[in-house]
Amino acid sequence: MEKKISARSERNSKAAHRNTASLIDTADRHFEAAHYQGIMAIYAHPSEGRTVRPNFEDRAVVDFVRCSYLGLDNHPDIVEGAAEAVRSAGTLHWSCARTRLNFTSLGELEESLSNLFAARVITYTTVLAANMSALPLLASGHLTGGPKPVMVFDRLAHATLAYHKGTIAQETRVETIAHNDLEALERLCRQNRAVAYICDGVYSMGGSAPISELRRLQEKYGLFLYIDDAHGISLFGEHGEGFAKSQIGELGDRTIIAASLGKGFGASGGMIMLGTAHQELLFRRFAVAHAFSASLNTAAIGAGLASAKLHRSGKLSRLQGMLQQKITLFDELIPTVQRGAPLPIRTVQFGDELTAIGAARNLFQQGFYTSAIFFPTVSKGQAGLRICVTAAHTNEQIRSLCAAVGKIKDDIVNAFE
Repeated sequence: MEKKISARSERNSKAAHRNTASLIDTADRHFEAAHYQGIMAIYAHPSEGRTVRPNFEDRAVVDFVRCSYLGLDNHPDIVEGAAEAVRSAGTLHWSCARTRLNFTSLGELEESLSNLFAARVITYTTVLAANMSALPLLASGHLTGGPKPVMVFDRLAHATLAYHKGTIAQETRVETIAHNDLEALERLCRQNRAVAYICDGVYSMGGSAPISELRRLQEKYGLFLYIDDAHGISLFGEHGEGFAKSQIGELGDRTIIAASLGKGFGASGGMIMLGTAHQELLFRRFAVAHAFSASLNTAAIGAGLASAKLHRSGKLSRLQGMLQQKITLFDELIPTVQRGAPLPIRTVQFGDELTAIGAARNLFQQGFYTSAIFFPTVSKGQAGLRICVTAAHTNEQIRSLCAAVGKIKDDIVNAFE
């Protein structure tokens, strides 16, 4: 009898962390509608600035989907850095695990990033690979002095974090708390010997983690912080160290930051910022994507080196200032729940999923590509548009988009009067 109860509890625990069948059953019809309306999985040719040219269409579309918040993804220095790195190496890719053989230039990139961000940096092909490598190591207790920590996920933690709950639950206890619920987090800290909190720095649908309050809990209880700052890197800090690191400073042995090299940084890949030599040694020996997968290719390495050079120049602060000016302009024209925040992501809510998809289709026909967001990206009934403002958008592009969004919302209101 006890064995049956134990087995049932284990199945229920796994289901609580992931239920792919239910997710597909709930969301598939909205994905079908978005694909039918031609606003998902679009193929396009790169064009100038923030414009792209969709396949088989003789027009340019202003893109508010890409997350290159400083406009560096097509910067000529970064493009040339990528091309020169491939030419210099004479190869694009080495097919072997990083515990065996690495490009010399990869070591140069990791050293450059470590100096730039004042941390011990290890690169990965994606942020997903970085998170997949880090979270099981954190769950093992080897980063928390022995005791396996209770792994506490913010409910809105990115899918590349939340996806690993089931795997981690095989190792230690997993909890999920409401978004930025500091009271629940502190209660867990009081009740448990070791706690690790997993969250985003800047959330992909807008908003951010309360870094100063999390630091208070860390100082009081020894809370371990694992922060995915993919959307915050390069946008904040003198050297572009990101939303989280610019507030935290020295990482120490109780904070790890994951980040993207392909968003604000403008290159390709992901990285982990570590605070101690012990942590770096564990990651280089036991992290899954380090021990059993390959490194960044030479184009990504060259792009990363070129971007790091740009980050050390006066261009970074100018781009950061331009981004803030564009965000302020957007906020003057369209009210959102993120208004006034120095973050580049804005969400315009419509509520109904098909209405949001229709709005995105309308905007696309007018020459603006925005992301229709719906479950599972956001909660059911909270559908809307996700708009990424960048330093490379012109003021006129932002004004025109906001005018088009405002008219769509007015038309919807008038239709129900």
